[in-house]
Amino acid sequence: MDNKADVIVIGAGPAGYVAALRCAQLGLDTVCVDDWIGADGQPAPGGTCLNAGCIPSKALLESSEHYAHALHGLREHGVDAAGVTLDLDRMQARKRRVVAELTQGISQLLQANRVRWLSGRAQLLPDKRVRLTGHDGAERELQADAIILAPGSTPAQIDSVTQDNERVVDSSGALEFTEVPRRLGIIGAGVIGLELGSVWKRLGAEQVTLLEAQAEFLPMADRQVAREAKHSLERQGLDIRLDCRVLSSDCGTDPLVIRYQDGDTEQSVEFDKLIVAVGRRPNTQGLAADETRLLLDEWGLIHADAHCRTNLPGVYAIGDAVRGPMLAHKGAEEGVMVAELIAGRVAAALDYDTVPSVIYTLPEIAWVGQTEQGLQAAGVDYRSGVFPFAASGRARAMGACEGFVKLLADSTSDRILGAHMVGAQCSELIAQAVLAMRLGGSSEDIALTIFAHPSLSESVHEAALAVDGRALHSLRKAGSDGSKL
Repeated sequence: MDNKADVIVIGAGPAGYVAALRCAQLGLDTVCVDDWIGADGQPAPGGTCLNAGCIPSKALLESSEHYAHALHGLREHGVDAAGVTLDLDRMQARKRRVVAELTQGISQLLQANRVRWLSGRAQLLPDKRVRLTGHDGAERELQADAIILAPGSTPAQIDSVTQDNERVVDSSGALEFTEVPRRLGIIGAGVIGLELGSVWKRLGAEQVTLLEAQAEFLPMADRQVAREAKHSLERQGLDIRLDCRVLSSDCGTDPLVIRYQDGDTEQSVEFDKLIVAVGRRPNTQGLAADETRLLLDEWGLIHADAHCRTNLPGVYAIGDAVRGPMLAHKGAEEGVMVAELIAGRVAAALDYDTVPSVIYTLPEIAWVGQTEQGLQAAGVDYRSGVFPFAASGRARAMGACEGFVKLLADSTSDRILGAHMVGAQCSELIAQAVLAMRLGGSSEDIALTIFAHPSLSESVHEAALAVDGRALHSLRKAGSDGSKL
């Protein structure tokens, strides 16, 4: 096999395999190297997202929602479903089948686009060379005109808790439970902790306790959205404890004992299973040989500019290994941008201000752009429009009345500065706001657009109308100064 290529992509997660596909589409001879081994012992593209993150977690989220709805939600619709039981083995088998089908699909895409996919551990060497170490220990050296680093990330750990990958697990292990834990503890009440906690609570865990070190719930989200989401999740039975710092753990005992600082008080709590969900760290250790002098920051992130160029000529870095949110779609779009830059399309760029974020709880939480607290801190004059799903005919018919849609617009230009949502299918609705913002749209542009009735999308329309104080299907409350809220 030829050891020379136009481009070598290190990593086959959403950032890496998309970059490789786009390079190939642009006529570049492309090699993609990845070291992931699937549960069947075979190489599997897709990285953490597909094999042990986004896709398997969403499969379980969907299954758990169906189970909970069959138990508690069907009677209201006039459907009696007696004797509903949980078959966790079958649920896990479906999850694995979904993952297998998608990894096979990516393999077929790489093959169809003539991307040379190699399995093994890759290390960047000077002069755009790559050392590939196979799973059998055999080494070979590759050379390319351009290198794209897309190594992804791995779950972060904390010193106060020892993981045994049985009773104390990371986010990947939490997707593989063979029975529903009675008392489940989760360290971290961020995106991963909330999604996993929701799954196992719906499947029957009696106690789900989340210990979060930060004093504020979802500090990256809009405050109004975060408050609504917290209240909803607590009504579902999640015990969310903020400003709690884990001090130590007795993981060799049965049950597990976790000691934590709650304000000025030291507390302890017992669990049968514990998930450590304190974020992720870039998978950059050993990625580059020391003599390359690839620049990393103190967190292990690769230094990269707005076009994902590193300090090394012809070497790019994308995805979880560089600045910005660790989101699959952000990494994938960086991969497309870099591929086009390598192919000579110098105008390729990525608008980081319109990268949407989603938390796939029930209700879903989604946002894009600036928050109210961010605009206030920056002294930006803006207007806000909010429309509750409780006033939506479609939401009422669905029985999904929780939450709202909020749009923020510049007071002078009316351009949309941010959108924030909590409620049913917000992962889909947020795309409407992203599209409007990418096109430089205003709240008036959305207000003048016709939306189908009845649909959840009408809530975006009504929120745009509310920016100008003229929502048609919700009551407006007078503020203390006589203004309309």
